[in-house]
Amino acid sequence: QVQLVESGGGLVQPGGSLRLSCAASGNIFSINVMGWYRQGPGKERELAATITNTGGTDYVDSVKGRFTISRDNAKNTLYLQMNSLKPEDTAVYYCSLQQDEQWVPRTYWGQGTQVTVSS
Repeated sequence: QVQLVESGGGLVQPGGSLRLSCAASGNIFSINVMGWYRQGPGKERELAATITNTGGTDYVDSVKGRFTISRDNAKNTLYLQMNSLKPEDTAVYYCSLQQDEQWVPRTYWGQGTQVTVSS
């Protein structure tokens, strides 16, 4: 089992910045992919950004150039630096970890942290 705990959400004005963190614990394998997903009001959950254990990253087009995903493997911690925030970035942000367990892909989720962008 893997536990994920997000922190760092809050209320910010348009154009502002926030940094989300996700602390992972438990049976974490060395090869995995971690990511940030988000679910806005009345919307489906969508991928925001992912990062592999070797540092390869991917972003949804709407956050490219504004968000930066990173991880500290020694601390088992995932980060999301969000700059130039827009009202449409308002959502609950979820941390995820994907790894193969006995050749079966498994995805773990955090409880989510609210990000509200509003003046």
